[in-house]
Amino acid sequence: MGKTRDRLRPEPDREPRTQYAALPWRRRADGAVEVLVITSRESRRWVIPKGWPMQDKAPGECAAQEAFEEAGVVGAPGRKTLGTYHYDKRLRSGRLQHVRVLVYGLEVREERDIWPEMTERDRNWTTAAEAAGLVDEPELKSLLTRFKS
Repeated sequence: MGKTRDRLRPEPDREPRTQYAALPWRRRADGAVEVLVITSRESRRWVIPKGWPMQDKAPGECAAQEAFEEAGVVGAPGRKTLGTYHYDKRLRSGRLQHVRVLVYGLEVREERDIWPEMTERDRNWTTAAEAAGLVDEPELKSLLTRFKS
């Protein structure tokens, strides 16, 4: 019975792996700030663009690359992180991997009509407070609630 239970509810890998995320934002003509959230590919939950480190790219550059690939936005990443959040990612093997996500602000300069994952995701410009209500991860909710451009 123990082995069956393990397969149904795999233990998470102990050491967290690091991902880099972008919090895309823009200022409207009236001065209000909006942030961009996107849907995840499989569960369709609201998230922010994020991914694994890339060879020869700094963390902020990785975050900006993910923002383009996943959300079709282009901009300049901030030099410092806005904060960190954690989640458990289910790997293809079925195991859970603890993940630490470092979030970089990304002031959006351009929003493309065509981008690599456009058929796999929806995007939603909204206020940071509304975005906090859409995402599931408690630490990401808190980061969004505190966000100031």
